[in-house]
Amino acid sequence: MSATQNVQNALETAGAAGQARTLPQSTRTAAEAADALGCEVGAIANSLVFMADGQPLLVLTSGAHRVDVEALAARLGRERIRRAKPDEVRAATGQVIGGVSPVGHPAPVETVVDEALRRYPQLWAAAGTPNSVFPTSFDELVRITEGAVVRVN
Repeated sequence: MSATQNVQNALETAGAAGQARTLPQSTRTAAEAADALGCEVGAIANSLVFMADGQPLLVLTSGAHRVDVEALAARLGRERIRRAKPDEVRAATGQVIGGVSPVGHPAPVETVVDEALRRYPQLWAAAGTPNSVFPTSFDELVRITEGAVVRVN
């Protein structure tokens, strides 16, 4: 099964409204995704994998933000948060950097959702590959990921 089909199956299981779609151009970065979709970069829900005290942590952040790992660690009560290595991303999500989706992972991954995403009526998130995406809303994203809403910058 393709990574995008896996994400679509997870969306359907979660009762999400959006459909995963593959685009002809890259959506690997928030800027590329915003350009391909004709939306603000802030409406892109970047899926970034970190290691928090040795455990994977998926941070869904607005494409307009950078994650402040020290502030996030303090907010979450963790000793240390660092960017995951490519093999750690693949092990945690079953997906590659640039295409990590908020859903469709082999096992649940602790997730936080950037509160700044709340200001966009429609969000776009990766759907398992560097050129696939799906539309969602803030409330739906929080629901389908069971994510904690946190300020990440």
